[in-house]
Amino acid sequence: MTTDRTQAPLRVVLTDLDATVVESWRAAFAGVPGIEIRHASLLTAEVDAWVSPTNSRGRMDGGTDAAVKRHLGAGIQLRVQKAIRGQHAGSLPVGSAVCVPSGAVNPRFLISAPTMRTSSQNVSETLNVALACAAAFQAVHRQNLLEPGSVRSVALVGMGARTGRVPARVCANLMWSGYTLFHDHHFADDDELRATVLAQLDDLAKAPVTERVRIAPPARRSSPARRG
Repeated sequence: MTTDRTQAPLRVVLTDLDATVVESWRAAFAGVPGIEIRHASLLTAEVDAWVSPTNSRGRMDGGTDAAVKRHLGAGIQLRVQKAIRGQHAGSLPVGSAVCVPSGAVNPRFLISAPTMRTSSQNVSETLNVALACAAAFQAVHRQNLLEPGSVRSVALVGMGARTGRVPARVCANLMWSGYTLFHDHHFADDDELRATVLAQLDDLAKAPVTERVRIAPPARRSSPARRG
């Protein structure tokens, strides 16, 4: 994945403490170039941005969110919630994400991408992981439009695999789908992203969990939209 056509490819690190998630990623992302897969804590990833799966209110009180808040300090939650209030009237929809300064050298930024509306919600029978993953990459591109080259590397955990109770293989396949969707296509805004993910993956529940869902290109437009 590239942040735009003139910049170097974005380095993507998938890292988790759950060995089953890591092995599922290896299967789902087999043959995908530019992806690093690690069996380690997100907190050890030396990248420009961490992606933390959160809830729509930005309450960092469980799972990866809580670990990130302990590591970066309580101020990170205040910055996330301020961004959510300013950009989304206080509630961040699944399929959107905010990128805020972390207050640290590593990472420089935290991207909060909700996989659920409320804390500890079971999202195992939804497409929320694919929506959140695609939204996280949308946030990377937005940040690089504001400050070119500011995010050249990003790390993600198994989104929804712990608090959201999404099975590891399903999590990996949905993350692959979200990554592939945004890697291959351009979206004018988050609404278009959500509509495309839901339309493309609507029959995912019928597919075997061992198969990755192939994504067809959306219909061509008269004038292509830039990633925003």
